[in-house]
Amino acid sequence: MPSVQENLNTWSNYDWTQQGNEWSSPWGGTDNCFFGTIHPRIKTFIPETKTGTTILEIAPGFGRWTQYLKDYCQDLIIVDLTEKCIAACQERFADCSHITYHVNDGKSLTMIEDESIDFIFSFDSLVHVEKDVIKSYLQQIALKLKPNGVGFIHHSNLGNYLNPATGKLELENIHWRAESMTAKLFEQYSQEAGLQCFHQEIVNWCGDILCDCFSLITLKNSQWSQPNHVIENPNFGAEAQRLRQVS
Repeated sequence: MPSVQENLNTWSNYDWTQQGNEWSSPWGGTDNCFFGTIHPRIKTFIPETKTGTTILEIAPGFGRWTQYLKDYCQDLIIVDLTEKCIAACQERFADCSHITYHVNDGKSLTMIEDESIDFIFSFDSLVHVEKDVIKSYLQQIALKLKPNGVGFIHHSNLGNYLNPATGKLELENIHWRAESMTAKLFEQYSQEAGLQCFHQEIVNWCGDILCDCFSLITLKNSQWSQPNHVIENPNFGAEAQRLRQVS
């Protein structure tokens, strides 16, 4: 179960030579992953005009997705637990005056102004954090979103495979997913924070296990608010393979 400290140690000492692009290899590259898989899932919720739009990215690493998000907003705020990652992003995007950088404690967003964010994004990062971190972030997100703001959060669903009798995982945790998180728990924590989780796509990740989830959240009275729609997509890995073949 990766703790905040374990995440800090891991990503502070990780070899970032490839800037995280090695994790896009199933898609045949990071461009394919963003434009073929991520962008179709988020484009509806990013305001049509960059003017006045503020995006918050949580846990950007070395800017694998930052390089695209920066082109969809007037202001981009990135927050990471790891000083090494924030320093690397500051260097990589030194010519982008509209990006603001913060190192946080791994679970809070107190440095962000309330009701200031149009879109919150985190992909392939918060899968490594346990339920206490997700719960804390959701409580913060409820304060930071604008009235019609939306969050797209990629998190673990591996907890769904715990043996209910023993409370232990009886399969191999290949991708270092958080064992305490599930899609259902994310929905519950959203509700408790005053958010509406309105869409969840539960997916496999380089295997047969539905270990991950993409959750969309908004404030309960926003234009996007509606009862949650949950789908299981066991073909997510095949989607990545097709994009790789096309490329």
